[in-house]
This record gives sequence, structure tokens and C-alpha cells, in this order.
Amino acid sequence: MTTLVWLRDDLRLADNPALRAAADRDEPVVVLYVLDEESTGIRPLGGAAKWWLHGSLERLGERIAERGSTLVLRRGRAADVVPSVAADVDASAVFWNRRYGGPERTVDTGIKAALREDRREASSFSASLLFEPWTVRTGAGTPYAVFTPFWKACLALAAPRGPVAEPRELAVPRRRVDSDALDDWGLLPRHPDWAGGLREAWTPGETAARHRLREFIADDAAHYDRARDEPDAGATSLLSPRLRWGELSPHQVWHAAVESGAPLHGFLSELGWREFAWHTLFHAPDLATKNLRPQFDAFPWPRLRPTLLEAWQRGRTGIPLVDAGMRELWRTGFMHNRVRMVTASFLVKNLLVHWHHGEEWFWDTLVDADAANNPFNWQWVAGSGADAAPYFRVFNPELQAKKFDPQGRYIARWAPDGLETEPIVDLRESRQAALAAYEAMRRG
Repeated sequence: MTTLVWLRDDLRLADNPALRAAADRDEPVVVLYVLDEESTGIRPLGGAAKWWLHGSLERLGERIAERGSTLVLRRGRAADVVPSVAADVDASAVFWNRRYGGPERTVDTGIKAALREDRREASSFSASLLFEPWTVRTGAGTPYAVFTPFWKACLALAAPRGPVAEPRELAVPRRRVDSDALDDWGLLPRHPDWAGGLREAWTPGETAARHRLREFIADDAAHYDRARDEPDAGATSLLSPRLRWGELSPHQVWHAAVESGAPLHGFLSELGWREFAWHTLFHAPDLATKNLRPQFDAFPWPRLRPTLLEAWQRGRTGIPLVDAGMRELWRTGFMHNRVRMVTASFLVKNLLVHWHHGEEWFWDTLVDADAANNPFNWQWVAGSGADAAPYFRVFNPELQAKKFDPQGRYIARWAPDGLETEPIVDLRESRQAALAAYEAMRRG
């Protein structure tokens, strides 16, 4: 008999409860990853995400091989692949760590039922959130809609568990299991190869993720809360893609931060914001396509002007901080959080482009875009989401640059020509147009 572990967004060996439980059964372990682009409702990965996934799976396969087992890669509908592989390896049990998106939960529920019908044990584990979404409720039993009371309620619960031990070895399966070749999946860009900047900026994989966590705690934690809003300060943790792909768990990050003794209240709150996004998605599975606040369904978006959207995408708006952020994104697959808010506000409220278009662009170009945080944060900026910024709060990119990039180093790095380019819109006039559209929606 064999134990099958099905990995998803948890591409690590350390603090992996499903893998740990499998290793403790004293049976051969088969580790499976399924590239599922066919199940109903599962959102296809963006280009930058595919690039990261390739690297992370490559490193994971090496680490699993060091422990005696093999990473099996299959492509197709998970509802077909997982039971099929379970039958091929004569699995007595199939373990995985939970997912919280609506379509993903539907897939997982169906697979669990099919496995149990085949008389196989099927169990899921808590691994990617500090607090399960159904455990955090208001006094009325409803989901929280505002972050501060949500996070206060989380912190009133039992402290997040500590990381579980990494298995030292994985027993070798008795029979060979066929696997796809990773290169055959075509996750890396070829014609053209636009990932040069990503390769310069990032090294995917669990080993690099754990190194970055240690580096952040040792070098950056002491001044994180003070300097985290300054895009050129180097204070950002750079852990978001590690968490998105599960190369690190939030439990590892939480305990490393708490045990460091550093003043990381703001950093822990950022972990809380991530929790808030995922809890919101759990209760609102169509977060990426539907306004969380229904009144925004009546917002009078003007007809899309593709030239404006493309200028924003390419960092050619003539607004230096916006252009710097969008070029950083295009080059590295990443953007500083403060600049994300500024660029998103500019698109939605100065260009009056629907937040869907920005969310889709970030989904394709960010290495850390996930199903919860990406739409959640776009809806926050647009005013249509949970704990949303009031619509009349329009980030002025010129004032934001003076406050958070006063020496102009960030702009000089990413958009040195920015001060010489004419803006495509007038900030004051476009702000007034956005507020007028908001008032028109309110009057309905």
C-alpha cells in the first residue's frame, strides 16, 4: 500500500501537514502535482505565475528526490487525475492541504467523495491560513466586513500553531509511476522570452524562500514598520510570492516574526490582511468578477479607451510614480505595495477604467497574484470591496511620490524619463470626473 500526497499551492517539505501525515504512516509516499487548467471555474494562471511555478516545481522535485521519493507531474482535470493515480499506486490514503476558493472546494469535495467510494482514506489539513475561515465570525454569526475587528477577533483566538517537522525521508514507492516532463508543460516563455528580469530578481523554491525569511528577520525587520511605505527603502519582506506558492507557510512566517523580538506589529498585520482577503473569498467566491458591494454595479464606467489602458500597462502615462511602478512590474513581476495602491487608484479613478482590467493585468504579470489577494485589493482601491477605501479617496501620485520617494530614487531607477513626459490626463480634472461619476451612482 502507498500514501498519495496531492500538492497544490503548498510547494514545500517543511510545515506541510499533509506530507508530514503521509510520512508518519510508515508506507511508501507518492507526491503528486496536477496542473489543472480544465476544471470548471479554476482560473488559468497568468504568465508570470507560470514562470514561477516551473521554477518552484523544479526545486521541489529535487528536494523530494533527496528524500527518496519522486514528484509525479500530471496535467488534466484533477477529478480525473487524482483518483486515477491513487488507483495506479494502490493508495490506501490520499492527503492534501485545504484550498479555500469556491471552485477549488467543489473539486476537492468531489474527489474526496470519489476516493472514499473506492475505499481509500481521504483527508485534508489546515496549512495555508493561520485561521480557518469558518472559525472567525461576528457576534451575529456573519463574516467580518471590516479589517480591524476581524483581526482583533483572530488574535483573540488560540495562537497559530507552530510549524510541523519536515520529513527526513520518504519511503520509495514499490512501483514506478509515470510522470509528465515539466518542460513539456510549456510554462516558461519561449517566443519571445520575456522573463529575463524575473530571473534576475527571483529564485523560486523552498530553499530560497527560507533563506529570504531569515534574511528579512536578520536585516530588515527592525526598520520594517518605519520604512515599509518607502518603495526604495528596501524594507519590504519580498515574501508574498513565497506565501502565494506555499514555499513558506504563514505559520513559519508568523513564528519567525514573533520569536525574533523585532517590532513587527505592522508586518503581522499584513499577514492579517492576507487572512482577511482569503476569508472574504471563502464567503464570496466570485470576488474576481463581482462587486462585493452591489451598489457599485450601477457605477457609470465610460466606454473603455484602449490607448489609456495600454499607456498604464506599459508605464507610459507621464505620471512618474505610476510609470515607475508599472515598469517595475513589467520587468520583475513585482511592485511595492504602496505603489500598487497608487497605480491602481490612478487607473480606476483618474483614467476611469473598470477595476476588472487592472486586476486581470496584475493577474498576468505579478509573480505573487493569487485568487484572493489580487481581486480583494483591487476592490479595496475601487471602493467596491470589503473595508474599502472610500471612493472619494483618490491617491494623488505626485503627493505620494513627495511623501514616500522624496529623493526620487525609486522613480529614477524605474522611470528616469518620467519627469520629461507629458501626462495623459490632468490629475485634478480627472479626479473631479471620478467624483462626479461616484455621485451619479449614489443618486442612482
